[in-house]
Amino acid sequence: MPLPFPLRFLPPTALLATLGLLAAPRAQAQQYQKNPAGLTLTTDSLTVEIQFYTPEIVRVLKFPKGHEPGKKSLVVLQPPAAGPLKYGEQRGTVQVASASTQVRINRQTGQVSFLAAKGQPLLSEQAGGARFTPKKDLGTATYRVRQRFQLAPGEAVYGLGQHQNGHLNYRGQQVLLKQKSLDIAVPVLHSGKGYAVLWDNYSTTQFADNAAGALFDSEIGDCVDYYLLNGQGTADGVVARYRQLTGQAPLFPRWTLGFWQSKERYRSQNETVGVVEKYRALGVPLDGIVQDWQYWGEDNDFWNDMAFNNPGFPDPQGMVDKVHALHAHQMISIWPSFGRKTKAYQELASKDMLFDFITWPRTPHVKVYDAFDPAARDIYWKYLNQGIFRLGMDAWWMDATEPDQLAPFDTDDDNETALGSFRRVRNAYPLVATGGVYQHQRQVSEAKRVFILTRSAFAGQQRNATMVWSSDVDSRWDVLAKQIPAALSLSLAGLPHWNSDIGGFFPNGEYPKGAKDPAFQELFTRWQQFAAFTPMMRAHGEATPREIYQFGERGSWAFDAQAKFIDLRYRLLPYLYSNMWAVTSRAGTVLRALPMDFPQDPKVTDMGSEYMFGPAFLVRPVTEAQYVNRPDKNVPVPASFAQTKGVDVYLPAGAKWVDFWTGQPQAGGQTVQRETPIDLMPLYVRAGSVLPLGPHQQYTGEKDGAPLEIRVYPGADGEFTLYEDENDNYNYEKGAYATIRMRWNDRARQLTLENRAGTFPGMQASRTFRVILVDAQHGTGVGADDAPAKEVAYTGKQVAVKL
Repeated sequence: MPLPFPLRFLPPTALLATLGLLAAPRAQAQQYQKNPAGLTLTTDSLTVEIQFYTPEIVRVLKFPKGHEPGKKSLVVLQPPAAGPLKYGEQRGTVQVASASTQVRINRQTGQVSFLAAKGQPLLSEQAGGARFTPKKDLGTATYRVRQRFQLAPGEAVYGLGQHQNGHLNYRGQQVLLKQKSLDIAVPVLHSGKGYAVLWDNYSTTQFADNAAGALFDSEIGDCVDYYLLNGQGTADGVVARYRQLTGQAPLFPRWTLGFWQSKERYRSQNETVGVVEKYRALGVPLDGIVQDWQYWGEDNDFWNDMAFNNPGFPDPQGMVDKVHALHAHQMISIWPSFGRKTKAYQELASKDMLFDFITWPRTPHVKVYDAFDPAARDIYWKYLNQGIFRLGMDAWWMDATEPDQLAPFDTDDDNETALGSFRRVRNAYPLVATGGVYQHQRQVSEAKRVFILTRSAFAGQQRNATMVWSSDVDSRWDVLAKQIPAALSLSLAGLPHWNSDIGGFFPNGEYPKGAKDPAFQELFTRWQQFAAFTPMMRAHGEATPREIYQFGERGSWAFDAQAKFIDLRYRLLPYLYSNMWAVTSRAGTVLRALPMDFPQDPKVTDMGSEYMFGPAFLVRPVTEAQYVNRPDKNVPVPASFAQTKGVDVYLPAGAKWVDFWTGQPQAGGQTVQRETPIDLMPLYVRAGSVLPLGPHQQYTGEKDGAPLEIRVYPGADGEFTLYEDENDNYNYEKGAYATIRMRWNDRARQLTLENRAGTFPGMQASRTFRVILVDAQHGTGVGADDAPAKEVAYTGKQVAVKL
């Protein structure tokens, strides 16, 4: 297959020179050329291209002199469009600048430095930091590509994807960027100074920061290719530039924000539907049920057949229809690999569109398809549409999109793709695989929004309507604790949607009594509380069933504690959905590392135990066993969890805080001890927050006509924009939605509900709001329905409410 990266090979002397490129620059004037997007400068052995994509986004290309890379980015959607640029020369440097970003290039070495509009340093390449080492790839000459940067003393750096090592700040750390289960490689380095570097390379890459500088070292490439994203000093500005460059995140259906139930697999359609029926009978809210693998049968030669061949599923259409009749939705697992007896395998094999490596030792005849080939993506969707989507399936669980390589061989990377060797593009596999499903479903139907759950991701993947999960993690307390910085790192890399298996996937025989084991009940309950404050709340795992009724009956501590947080999740739906709209419309971030909102507070620089959930909530998950005086996990658990060790909670400086459960105000910049009975996770609301809460309900949309509760947390001015639309189609992209801006004036004690903006089919023209001023006298948790409220009849016209 032809390579998409045309190479012009250097003469032998020039190739030898690249081994120590820039190590000994020659002192003579170098040439540069202006162009509409920037400039091109040539040194003795190196060409440097500067391209402005916006005033805040700058691309840097470096390659050996005489070699013209023809790479087309898989990640970047936006073309260069610089706007007015200013050029200058001084003291051996060439400068090109937009209104907000200056770029200086050393004329002798090609070293690049970036500065803000007023000359404040952002980032500099290390002198001599670019290296190109010749190598062969499928017999073709190319390079190992490296670039080193010089970070400022004390500068914190974040992002790089999801790596479950407990780190938030990657200063002084080393990270291998290679897709695999548990690790997600996203080569975006986000600085606490308010800028980021997007390293646009798809091969295995080593990131390392040490005394020599911060290094990106990629196994293969034909050029140094990166983007400087100038967030103009803010983390949200960085994320906005990243999404502007690589694509915005579309809006998920509202029902995806409800509670999801899953386990390793449901073995029949009666079992699947029965779980939904049981939740409805118990009165516990539920919106999603997941059908995991082997619905195609247990013969691995039919792996991922995208058809219900298993006799336990004789009427798949009837199953989907019953789930819908119960006001729930269904997700099904699909894979990028096929067994040899499937029709998809046979067609893909006939066109040489399968990779020759083993994904799983137990399934040696299962092969991964070449998702880099658009024709192969067409074939994939053809069978998915015919076998499953036409049934009315609501969502996709795209498993193992790394793709899975549990039995790797050295020759695996030599597989040819439509874009060259697998070695060259391997990290981008989840991007193109999920993109194929997203784009094809959009072509088939605009009535149902795409929702994809997947365990791997790459830069730009947010545009494919993907929700990432942290893979098959172990059921342990230390693993739960590491989920938090892993999630925050992914958000800081620009991908906003993340979740994990509640309770962990692998119990590993640790809890012999399963869901009846008090030790597992405690872990699961605490994990579930954390999940209630992530973009997707989903119970899943192996061996131990995870349905709420497995943990006991209503009235038992495990059942009641879980039901309380599921109910709270549903009450938060107006807040959650509005925040999801902010992700889509304003490049927002829901899972917010504390440095995003409190960059001036040094105590939060590397704090991976707490986070903001949207603009209002400070969340401190409980990540250690809390039972008092329990010598070991087999001792029966007392009926009451009132006596626990409690946890320390740091309240960031620069804000006032209110305990969500008690209404008690607290000053920022201090650590408080919070008692944590089993049904309580520490939650604090930022003063000035305007928090909309919905009714108690069993599924999203059940009580859309009910009054909304608007809770105001005094102590500062604030505002919130409530978003509403039709909930599950793409008409919002055409302007079919409405917003209501709510402003709180703390001094005047006045909440103003502004004029409604916009309209959509089925919109409530008038509605009732119950406005509550939170104080310590009235608890503010999910059960505080008796708090005094002012009822406001809202017809879409501005209303001022004095409290």
